[in-house]
Amino acid sequence: MGSFRDALVAHRPNLNLLNVYPVPDGDTGSNMTMTLESVCEDLEALGATADMVAVAKAIAHGSLMGARGNSGVILSQVLRGLSATFSHDGPSGGAETVIDGRLMADGLTAAASAAYGAVMTPVEGTILTVVREAAEAAVLAANDGADLLNVVETARAAGGESLARTPELLPVLADAGVVDAGGSGFLLLLDAVLTTVDGRPLPEPTEAHSPVLSGTDHHDHKDGGDQGSRYEVMCFLDAPDGSVEGFKEAWAALGDSVVVVGGDGVWNCHVHTSDIGAAIEAGIAVGRPHQIRVTDLFEEVQEQAWVRDHMADNGDVGEPVACAVVAVATGPGIRDIFRSLGVRRIVLGGQSMNPSTADLLAAVEEVPADDVVLLPNNGNVIAVAEQVDAQTEKTVRVVPTQGITEGFASLLEYDPHGTADENLMSMTAAAGTVVAGEITVAVRDSSTDVGAIAAGDHIGLMGGTVRVVAESAIDAITKLLSLLVGEENEIVTVITGEDADESTTAAVVAWLGTHHPDLEVEIHDGGQPLYPYYLGVE
Repeated sequence: MGSFRDALVAHRPNLNLLNVYPVPDGDTGSNMTMTLESVCEDLEALGATADMVAVAKAIAHGSLMGARGNSGVILSQVLRGLSATFSHDGPSGGAETVIDGRLMADGLTAAASAAYGAVMTPVEGTILTVVREAAEAAVLAANDGADLLNVVETARAAGGESLARTPELLPVLADAGVVDAGGSGFLLLLDAVLTTVDGRPLPEPTEAHSPVLSGTDHHDHKDGGDQGSRYEVMCFLDAPDGSVEGFKEAWAALGDSVVVVGGDGVWNCHVHTSDIGAAIEAGIAVGRPHQIRVTDLFEEVQEQAWVRDHMADNGDVGEPVACAVVAVATGPGIRDIFRSLGVRRIVLGGQSMNPSTADLLAAVEEVPADDVVLLPNNGNVIAVAEQVDAQTEKTVRVVPTQGITEGFASLLEYDPHGTADENLMSMTAAAGTVVAGEITVAVRDSSTDVGAIAAGDHIGLMGGTVRVVAESAIDAITKLLSLLVGEENEIVTVITGEDADESTTAAVVAWLGTHHPDLEVEIHDGGQPLYPYYLGVE
């Protein structure tokens, strides 16, 4: 698994660039890589003496819990099918399993079956086709008595031919001049097996090229879905196995690209839909949804197009620009979003961990631009950021963002070909369209204009001022949203921190669906410390 993960890491940029759809699942390479990283974490926790049953269990668990995006969920089923075959009790499986050509062929067959079973409406020309045709070739080879190396070589050759034919099955691939990204990622698994069995090197990534998009009317191919579905909703669902078929049907009525995998009461669920609230409520009806992730697919496409047009012309995101952006942020999810929006350097910082002028100056000097815009994203950092311009020969301007959601909004107006002064005006105006709020937990007793605070209370802040005090997170959030949301607002962004509770997040979505049904709701996993929730209303 380590070799497969390393291959995915190396090929991730290429796999990401194969995304050609206006409603993609996210970056295929990144999603498959994160899935494998979860698998490797579970394997590393086992130790060197684990037997095949334990290893297979770790692969199945890690892939289920770490699966991201449609491609990651399907890959998790491929791995679960393989691992279940290798650990099966019997003459050729179990704790002392020796994997030969026959067992590998059987494993690939189980992997293909599991992958197809995960998707409500399988579509050919995807990773599903590549896995199936590789497995079919492996079975024929094993039936002829081929050993493990020959079986894998045969599967890899057949899979490569299958991948090359994917544009014939999906016109959208042919139009863009690419092959299926998920299928490409699967072949790296077979390459990794060949490395382990035969010692041959992993394939080197070729030069990455963006696909040629012929328009914006393509469908998401993964499940034959409706191009109008705006959001990708993913969650884990704790629910009885017998209730899942009904749940899948409910999700199918709400959207497309429905993938629900798992068992024994724990399910990893994925759907494209335009009704986030109804999707979450369908989960609540049968069990407990948690670790909810929502991605605005339309916004994601705009971000990817921006990167292609402005930052990846030569396959190098470090190419010089007229004006670059440096942002202050903490939390892995938040940093990833800032990078996707064009930020060149991120300085670690936020509430209780404010960076110095020297920290910001070092980042400004590193970026390949003579003009730089700074996003402090915290009221306490603005004054420090204002000192940087006098310390450098570059032109530095500060957009006075007091919160993360303001920073996100400002970047929608960022022009890398403009000047710092031009960007200052447009980005400041965009940030001003957002009303931001924060939820945290009081660390000591205090008193405020809205009442007494006891240590452990949940408090809601606007502009650094306490506006809400409540005993629970959900009460604090809903009370703060009542102050933030007005009739003119259209979008609510919720950024969950490392201490966010999944049930609370689901309750927030349900509350907004009931009290503000016309609002669009976006949920992002920020991973920030200290503040379980950042809120933005625009």
